[in-house]
Amino acid sequence: MKIKKILVSQPKPASEKSPYYDIEKKYGVNIEFRPFIKVDPVSSKEFRAQKVNILDHTAIIFTAKTGIDHFFRLCKELRIEIPDSLKYFCISEKVSLYLQHYVQYRKRKVFFGTTGKFPSLLEHIDKHKEEKFLLVCTDVHNEENTRLLDEHGVNFKMGVMYRTVSNDFRPDEKFDYDMLVFFSPNGIASLQKNFPNFEQGDISIACFGANTAKAVSEAGLRLDCEAPTQQYSSMSAAIEGYLKEVLKKEKVAKKK
Repeated sequence: MKIKKILVSQPKPASEKSPYYDIEKKYGVNIEFRPFIKVDPVSSKEFRAQKVNILDHTAIIFTAKTGIDHFFRLCKELRIEIPDSLKYFCISEKVSLYLQHYVQYRKRKVFFGTTGKFPSLLEHIDKHKEEKFLLVCTDVHNEENTRLLDEHGVNFKMGVMYRTVSNDFRPDEKFDYDMLVFFSPNGIASLQKNFPNFEQGDISIACFGANTAKAVSEAGLRLDCEAPTQQYSSMSAAIEGYLKEVLKKEKVAKKK
């Protein structure tokens, strides 16, 4: 098995310091970035139909930067003046810092998880049970998060502010990759939609997150590389580890 061309189903990194570029140089592979899904906004009319009043809530839960963008977009479209007293609960520090695009960060009450996973954020939410929370989410939300909020007796509502849809491939786009990397179940659904007769064969599949791994299995595909794990916390690290193993096997095969 040789891996020369890898498709990462995410937008191209903004920084040249991305570890993916280091992998390209170190292992002589070509990594292309092409999202399998794209985000469409929920219109203000559609949001009103959900009968969710943003100002009825005293705290907002963000699990992604995209949620922050669409929350403030909708507030602007609906001409909602956001009170300074509003609290923000973010899945990670990285997501929380993104709030600086919209509010004076230091003058707001902002809380964030330390691990980037929802249970870590829940520790902060549990300390503020008196708040009325609004969970900003996409149309295909993480049911595990809402289950945990229910189990902990959190007073919350969901606000669907954007949706994820398949980013369809054009007929003239080549699909000749040795490895596919996915970051959400929606990516797997998009693969099946775009290529209903897809046969994995020798193509390696990598994924990030337990829900994505489950989607790979349910699609009848073979999962070759996964993150996060105890050994690899990031997808790029897991890919590098996998490439090392592939090279070892190639060397052993040549000796035989």
